[in-house]
Amino acid sequence: SDSMAYNSYPLLLVLLALSAPLAVFAGDPDILADFVIPASTNPTNITGDYFTYTGFRDISTPAYGFTLTKATMMEFPALNGQSVSYAMLTFPPGSVNPTHTHPRASELLIVAHGTLSVGFIDTANRLYTQDLGPGDMFVFPKGTVHYQFNQGNSTATALSAFGSATPGLVSVPLAVFDTGIDNTVLAKSFKTDEATIQKLKAGLAFRCC
Repeated sequence: SDSMAYNSYPLLLVLLALSAPLAVFAGDPDILADFVIPASTNPTNITGDYFTYTGFRDISTPAYGFTLTKATMMEFPALNGQSVSYAMLTFPPGSVNPTHTHPRASELLIVAHGTLSVGFIDTANRLYTQDLGPGDMFVFPKGTVHYQFNQGNSTATALSAFGSATPGLVSVPLAVFDTGIDNTVLAKSFKTDEATIQKLKAGLAFRCC
């Protein structure tokens, strides 16, 4: 049941915490202290609260479309210098996390509830895919183009660990069609016409990702 799935989150977080170092590729610079605090903060005022993040507690299932809740250095400053971050991914039936890359980190994903079809492309343009169920894990190597897709009939939830406090995100659809690249360049690149490119841009603006 959904309640059982959510009750299993503490165990899943422990598993991710234990496995996260495997995903670290020294994407972040080393620090010369145990941890980093904001420059304006008095060290004597630091308590356990600074090292606690509660943003994953109350996440509702979206009515439509994939949603991502991040715990990177931006949302959780205590991660600064720790070379790790997390994300919770929620997929209603039929939704997709569009093709994207993380330029500064590998990603280690574990399915908490439901099923996901995932894949990535290596630098030889070979596609690696897998269908995942609850408890299954999959690693997306650093910098590779990858995706996750819920082909099932129920909501799927997953947690991802990253080997950087700031893994970065480059959405392939947005990077290609929503950054001002000339339509002629895109048409020639995709061996199509400019009218098709304009339709793709219009569809992306309407549905977004």
